[in-house]
Amino acid sequence: MTVQSSHVTVQEVGLRDGAQSIARTIPTAVKQRWIDAAYAAGVRHMEVASFVPARLLPQMADADAVIAHALSLPGLIVTALVPNLKGAEKALASGVHKIVAPISVSAAHSMANVRKTPQAMIDEFHKIVELRDSAGTACTTRIVAGLSTVFGCTLQGEVELADVCEIVRLAVAAGADVIALADTTGHATPAQVGDVIDAVRTVAAGKLTSLHFHDTRGMGLANTVIALQRGIREFDASLAGLGGCPHAPGATGNVVAEDLIFMLESMGYRTGIDLPRLIEMRAILEQALPGEPLYGFIARAGLPDYFAGAQREPKGITA
Repeated sequence: MTVQSSHVTVQEVGLRDGAQSIARTIPTAVKQRWIDAAYAAGVRHMEVASFVPARLLPQMADADAVIAHALSLPGLIVTALVPNLKGAEKALASGVHKIVAPISVSAAHSMANVRKTPQAMIDEFHKIVELRDSAGTACTTRIVAGLSTVFGCTLQGEVELADVCEIVRLAVAAGADVIALADTTGHATPAQVGDVIDAVRTVAAGKLTSLHFHDTRGMGLANTVIALQRGIREFDASLAGLGGCPHAPGATGNVVAEDLIFMLESMGYRTGIDLPRLIEMRAILEQALPGEPLYGFIARAGLPDYFAGAQREPKGITA
């Protein structure tokens, strides 16, 4: 069996998804230390902020300062999340490389999260793409349609696959550069992941490249393996599994970056990330967020003595 690529991109999303999911506000200087430490460990893709009103999400009030710091690091691909056109204006002005617009497939989650129906959010997404395009060829910012509640919703319940495919089709028509699928509420199972990827690819025009799993029910890594088998090579994760969704009750943390990287490297995939240095980074969170739950099996058990990163080509994974 052949492998499409042995490199897997892991995007650190704790600075946005994690930081906005906890009650306390992480100081800007700590966020900058986080970015610096992750960069030193080899992380080259980070979602670092979202552009939302500070009165609604004070944890993101320093988005401009955090982004400016991240952009100062050579080769770091910096992403910001925006829920609307106004946020996109600020994100484009900041100079980020990628903008993610969250588009919930679940109508209930969409109303709770962005106060718009899924169709209204598609309309907003189209305006965001048009805004980027109006800047001309000098603007190279990529616009990502980040579909949330793809695999289920704690507010709505089951999410129909036909609805997922329709939102993907509309997002592609609206000009999405990338389609990313998120298991916002931790409902996804391995069989479901395979079915969803196969179905979405029929309407995604080759733009489905990234997946975002939560580990609420312990399925995050198993779901990742299925996505690898389907040729996906970009995944979100967060240091110590920090994160969740304020509008998805009970949907605890993202996939733990340390555990994900250990699995990938042990399978022969190359991430370019120094895992021991990444594990050492947890001290930043322990100091800044005393009492906050930090997850991760590798950090708790330790790396095996023989672990030295990717030492072989991945076997048994069909691209």
